[in-house]
Amino acid sequence: MDVILSNTALAVGLILGLGGAGTAIGFGLLGGKLLEGVARQPEMAGMLTGRMFLVAGLLDAVTFVGIGIGMYFVFANPFVGQLAAAVGAGG
Repeated sequence: MDVILSNTALAVGLILGLGGAGTAIGFGLLGGKLLEGVARQPEMAGMLTGRMFLVAGLLDAVTFVGIGIGMYFVFANPFVGQLAAAVGAGG
């Protein structure tokens, strides 16, 4: 039981950490490309900014899905139920 819970905690930490790092990298690239596009064509700044916020919302959505999966494994770990069923069936 302890092995399952510790591995779950490690996996959730990796999901949240790598999701946050990926989002940070994505926002950095997105902001840099926005600045490049506005510097190249200043008259398109409004349209580019609107599209940037749309993509930023989608980028955050991926992270929130990862957070949801991580919280599912923290609070409703399906592996604990499988272990209990296996121990109950075996003994």
